[in-house]
Amino acid sequence: MSATRLELLAKKSDTSLPVWFVAKNKVEEAGLSASAAAWAKAHDFDGAAGAFLVVPNEKGAIAGALFGVGEPDREGQNRMLAGKLSSLLPAGDWHIENLESDATLAALSFLIGGYQFNRYRKGSAKGLVRLALPEGADLAEINRIASAVTLTRDLINTPTNDMGPEALEQALRDLGEAHSAKVDATVGDALLKNNFPMIHAVGRAGAQAPRLLDLTWGKETDPKVTLVGKGVCFDTGGLDIKTPAGMLLMKKDMGGAANVIGLAAMIMAAKLPVRLRVLIPAVENAIAGDAFRPGDVLTSRKGLTVEIGNTDAEGRLVLADALALADEEKPELLIDMATLTGAARVALGPDLPPFYTHNEELAASVAKSAYQVADPVWRMPLWEPYEKKLSSRIADMNNVTTDGFAGSVTAALFLSRFVENSAQWAHFDIYGWTPVEKPEAPFGGAAQAIRTIYQVLSDRFGKA
Repeated sequence: MSATRLELLAKKSDTSLPVWFVAKNKVEEAGLSASAAAWAKAHDFDGAAGAFLVVPNEKGAIAGALFGVGEPDREGQNRMLAGKLSSLLPAGDWHIENLESDATLAALSFLIGGYQFNRYRKGSAKGLVRLALPEGADLAEINRIASAVTLTRDLINTPTNDMGPEALEQALRDLGEAHSAKVDATVGDALLKNNFPMIHAVGRAGAQAPRLLDLTWGKETDPKVTLVGKGVCFDTGGLDIKTPAGMLLMKKDMGGAANVIGLAAMIMAAKLPVRLRVLIPAVENAIAGDAFRPGDVLTSRKGLTVEIGNTDAEGRLVLADALALADEEKPELLIDMATLTGAARVALGPDLPPFYTHNEELAASVAKSAYQVADPVWRMPLWEPYEKKLSSRIADMNNVTTDGFAGSVTAALFLSRFVENSAQWAHFDIYGWTPVEKPEAPFGGAAQAIRTIYQVLSDRFGKA
């Protein structure tokens, strides 16, 4: 589906050319040759973030290049700026001459910054660009992370006509086969028989039957880590229908599922010593005669009854049944990811997903890892006084509030009602989309928070 003209070399070749990283207004401190420094001065190159200048030799051929890194110590500076090199460097072999920033982040950003989704059109015809691995970077680790990011983006970018519940199931089965994992699916009316009534209710109007996907991998004696991802392959809003503009990006409403699949790919490729379980409720929230309605009362797997205040708040319903199943197994760590609320984007924008947890140790670990790997997240409060906003006159709870305030918080509080036994739980309300191109991320489907969570798991459990 995706294409790239990029490659990492284990070491620099005899013919590789240098890229000098130059900080803002510090050209003279970059260790340039006299001719390169003179060329920079002649072209007013000052090291501004993302600035690029090819340096010729005395015969006019390319001798190297200058790349501006801005002010690296400035708070908020993009630490994955090297992703711009993927589109700036001419074809050939290159190496970074004077890297002072994180070698792994520089190499990873170079790889993932060149992602192209070309399933439905021809890609770039530009030649191959190869970058020598900076000293201190782990080639195998970088490649497995880049591969997982690519998989996540591909799944989100694929439109629903080619990425409905059946295709999402196949994607998980393909991943499971690659890593000798077991994958099961509970499909259609079997959801009712096996007590997943809310997954069935949300997805029964879709052209493809709703299903709960279940992957397991690893030794049964290892610590249990369970990932739950929202797999709403398209969201019309149901009978509370969205506007046309509101539906344009709804192929990405399975972004939570795509991200936990990418995260699982990293975990299994690295052979982390965990008992991994991945649960994905895969549905389409469609409109038909048998669609669930505003005012319906659904009984969840946990036994809690839910009054439907809005059919466009369907993601929390399918997640609730999956979380209840996950919680029955009492995992050491339970993570759910979902493109759940527009309120999260109003609060923090598209690039900074909020996460919620009651556990201070887990919250600190997530925050530390997020900074370490430059995969930002921000903790938001599970403010329990707001839980009464989800009250119902006829059921145990409503799926929405009546005032619209704190929508991401109340959605997280809704989910928390279905988690009791897990040692630690965190909910990530991701956007799953890059609306404005970044150095390491083109426009389109986004892998968000999975590098952070992978780092948390690596730090906690270590490598096998």
